[in-house]
Amino acid sequence: MTIRTLLLSSAVAVSLPFTALANPTVLQINSSLPDGSFAHVFLTEYAQRVEAAMSDKIDVQIFMGNTLGSEEDVLQGLGFGTHHASLSASAVVQINPRAAIFDLPYLFADRAAVQTFAASPAGEMLAEGFAGNGMRLAALWDNGFRVITNSVRPIVTPDDLVGLKIRTPTSRQRVEMFNTLGANATPLSFGEVYSALDQGVVDGQENPAQITDSARLYEVQGYMSMSNHVYLPTFLLFGEPFLASLDEETRDQLLEIAADMASWTFDWGDETDASVVADLADKIAINEVDFAAFQAAAQPLYESATFVDVAGADMVAATLSALGIE
Repeated sequence: MTIRTLLLSSAVAVSLPFTALANPTVLQINSSLPDGSFAHVFLTEYAQRVEAAMSDKIDVQIFMGNTLGSEEDVLQGLGFGTHHASLSASAVVQINPRAAIFDLPYLFADRAAVQTFAASPAGEMLAEGFAGNGMRLAALWDNGFRVITNSVRPIVTPDDLVGLKIRTPTSRQRVEMFNTLGANATPLSFGEVYSALDQGVVDGQENPAQITDSARLYEVQGYMSMSNHVYLPTFLLFGEPFLASLDEETRDQLLEIAADMASWTFDWGDETDASVVADLADKIAINEVDFAAFQAAAQPLYESATFVDVAGADMVAATLSALGIE
C-alpha cells in the first residue's frame, strides 16, 4: 500500500463507487485541517500502521484541507455512502448532539481522564449517537486543551477572572461559561483577536497554547494561565456503507488499529504541549491554576439548559459519573 495525500476535486473523489475500487480497497479519509497539522500527523501514522498490517487489503489515501468537500458535507456523506471516513472535531455536534458534552468546562483534568471517559458508558452513549446517523466512531484521538492568556494578571482562581474582558468564539456555551466564572465574555472572530488585544478592546483570550505561539499572541499578552478549561478531541468516523463493503476481518482490523492508536495520539499531545510551553517560557509568564476551584465554580453549568438541552441530561449525568465528579 502507498500512503498518499491526494488533492482531488470533491466531484471526482465521490464519483468512485465502492464496486469500482481496485484491489486493495481504497480508504479515503478527509480532514478540514491543512498539511503539517496534528491531524495530518495522526492520519499519516494511522496510514503507516494500516500499511504495516494489511497492505494487501487497504490503500489509505489522506485528503487534507477539505479537498473532498466541506466538513459538514463529508460527515453527511459518510451515512449516504459517498464518502468513506473523516477525522473531525467541533462540526460533529451538528450530526451527534451528544458530542456537545465536550463544551462543558473542567470535566477533564488531563488526557488520562479523556481516555477514562471514552471507555465508560458515557463513551458508549457518544458512539451510539453516531450509529443512528449511518456512521461509526472508530476512536477518539487527541486535539487539545484550551488555556487563558491576558495582559492584566495571572489567573489562578476564578476570582482572578472577575472584571476581565475575555475574547471567546461566537459560541453561546463558551460565552456563558466565562460569564459564569466571573469574566466579561466578548465574542469575536479569530481574525480580530490580535488587534483587539493590541488595542485593549479585550484583556485576554482562550485557545490552545500552540495558538498563543503560532499567532504570536505573546506579543500583546503578558500572562498565560494553564486553565485547561475545555478539552475537545478529534473523532475518527467511518461511514457504515463503506464498512459494509469490507469483509469482516478487514473491517475489524481497520477499527482495531484506530482504537489502539488513541493512546499514542494522547502521548503525542502531552509531549507537544510541553514543547510549546517550553518554547513560550521566555516570551510570556506561565502559571498553573487551581483546577479544583475552577471545577467547583463551573458546577452551575452542569445543570444549565445551554449545555444540558444539547448534550442531554443523561449524557451529562453519565459523564460526571464516569469522571467521579459530584
